[in-house]
Amino acid sequence: MDGGHVLVVDDDRRLRELLGKYLSENGYLVVTAADAAEARARMAGLAFDLIVLDVMMPGEDGMSLTRALRTDGNRVPILLLTARGEVNDRIRGLEAGADDYLSKPFEPRELLLRVGSILRRAPREDAEPVVTALRLGPFTWDIERAELRRGDQPVHLTQAERDLLAVLAETVGQGVSRDELAARTGSAANPRAVDVQVTRLRKKIEDDPRLPRYLQTVRGTGYMLRPD
Repeated sequence: MDGGHVLVVDDDRRLRELLGKYLSENGYLVVTAADAAEARARMAGLAFDLIVLDVMMPGEDGMSLTRALRTDGNRVPILLLTARGEVNDRIRGLEAGADDYLSKPFEPRELLLRVGSILRRAPREDAEPVVTALRLGPFTWDIERAELRRGDQPVHLTQAERDLLAVLAETVGQGVSRDELAARTGSAANPRAVDVQVTRLRKKIEDDPRLPRYLQTVRGTGYMLRPD
């Protein structure tokens, strides 16, 4: 994926997942967060090329987070999303330091065009390196190549296992539902097939597949990846 590393922050789970899926399908590496606190945690460990940020969130809202990031000297481009469409609200967002402003509801294609436009004009020379690999003990998952290696040796994965790791790597530390994993790995007709792939992957990457450290079960949700 070479479109850029994007953080999507929205308290609406359905919209957050839809935006993540749409941007991923169009070449972006996407990580999501449900609120400002989770977004800060993501930014503490990863570098991003763009933040797509909902304004109307409980707790610290998107406008306040934008202002705080700019005050701290963080220059990552920000695209604000909100149901508010009034001129004064758009001006407030730009004054807070946002790079662009998109009112809900919007066409996905317009979001894609605005994201591309922001990234093209962003000063990339000062950007931190984008994370391209995840460490899983002795294993390394190459995000761009969708390849698992142990040291210098490639680890054989089936296409389904590779697809599963790729989806989980987009949202490290965050649970992904079986239904979403099934839909994005070609197993939509049988979400329980995801469990089979997880079991096989654990046998390949975990010291003790019965007590997984990296590929963890999220009770009531699905699975998540916790790299080193």
